Amino acid sequence: MRDFKNLKVWEKAHRLTLDVYRATEGFPRDERFGLTGQLRRAAASIATNIAEGCGRDSDAELGRFVAMAAGSTSETEYHLLLARDLGYLDPEIHARLEAQTFEVRKMLAAFLKRLKADR
Repeated sequence: MRDFKNLKVWEKAHRLTLDVYRATEGFPRDERFGLTGQLRRAAASIATNIAEGCGRDSDAELGRFVAMAAGSTSETEYHLLLARDLGYLDPEIHARLEAQTFEVRKMLAAFLKRLKADR
């Protein structure tokens, strides 16, 4: 069992989630249960899956949750793109959040590779 708060990738995923929450505060009210909620859940799911995987008993189980977190980065990336294209998200803010998402995805891939090598 690992302490997820000690993982740099979790810290970056948590920061991404906080930034997504702030960026979506100005989305249209009628999107609260639509795109706003979807984007927030997708971003939060990245850090959540890392944390849950750290509470599991084996590296194989942790790896499964890290892979799910990686899938959530793709979902987040799409929702960010959709928000930008709908005009809800400023292109500059989109670029920053997209870069953060890409960085987290790369870190998750490296973490997953290391977990598989340790087996």
